[in-house]
Amino acid sequence: MPYIQLRQMQVNQTGIIAGIKARGELGTRLRDMGLVPGKEIRILGKAPLYDPVSLRIMGFTLTLRNNEADHILVEVN
Repeated sequence: MPYIQLRQMQVNQTGIIAGIKARGELGTRLRDMGLVPGKEIRILGKAPLYDPVSLRIMGFTLTLRNNEADHILVEVN
């Protein structure tokens, strides 16, 4: 399966997190929010200008800005 950036996913599309490219404080913060490799996510919606993006992971809803979502690689289903 191909890997894409989280922000490239479409609404209602699901995928598995393949990796986090962010380092330092941002990487730590993303992982602390539960965005770790192997977790399934589903895109719930995007704002009219596509920023931010809302997703569902581990039973809760999370909203990320595109500059944060760019660091997350996803294997799409």
